[in-house]
Amino acid sequence: MSVQKQSVSFTDTAYTFAKELVEAGEYPNMSAAVSGELAKAKAERDREQSLFEAELERRLSQPLDQWEPVGEASNVTEGARAHLAAMAHKS
Repeated sequence: MSVQKQSVSFTDTAYTFAKELVEAGEYPNMSAAVSGELAKAKAERDREQSLFEAELERRLSQPLDQWEPVGEASNVTEGARAHLAAMAHKS
């Protein structure tokens, strides 16, 4: 496995958390703590993606007569458009 050196900045909270992990003996140093926690975060994202994809496949495999209507296709983005419009007026 190759190693990439990179200078990074942390918030006080993130730095304290990584330091606590090292002090607790969960990792041998700060680099290992950051790499380890990023690996855990990636694994969790991958797990969530797999669950999402499995649920999507499950729903798509339902016969059409078992699908529940979600409204008119023209209304699908209505909420998002209203939110964006409200944000534009705040600027």
